[in-house]
Amino acid sequence: MMFDTRPKMTVHVAQTGESFPCAGDESLLQGMLRLGRNGIPVGCVNGGCGICKVRVTDGQCRSLGPISRAHVSAEEEAQGFTLACRVAPVTAVRLEVAGKFEKPFRKGFAAAANT
Repeated sequence: MMFDTRPKMTVHVAQTGESFPCAGDESLLQGMLRLGRNGIPVGCVNGGCGICKVRVTDGQCRSLGPISRAHVSAEEEAQGFTLACRVAPVTAVRLEVAGKFEKPFRKGFAAAANT
């Protein structure tokens, strides 16, 4: 049995009040998905769709790649907005989902897929 021994930072999603551990070498979105949690809306997972747009209100992240200006302007980035799939935590992070927030995101997606 293998255990993940990478150091983890806590990521807190303001709208749900939920927190999850995220390694410094994985994106905020990957950390959430790895644990089967919800909170941050999930789209393409590689920066192309902008669905996982968040605003980091506390803590620091580092870039894992370029962020499309079609989804996050330079002004928004200066205010803490980013894509959760394109940044990794450096410290504990507190964030707010920036787009339309639907708490039962997975439920709604599953319901649409089954119709």
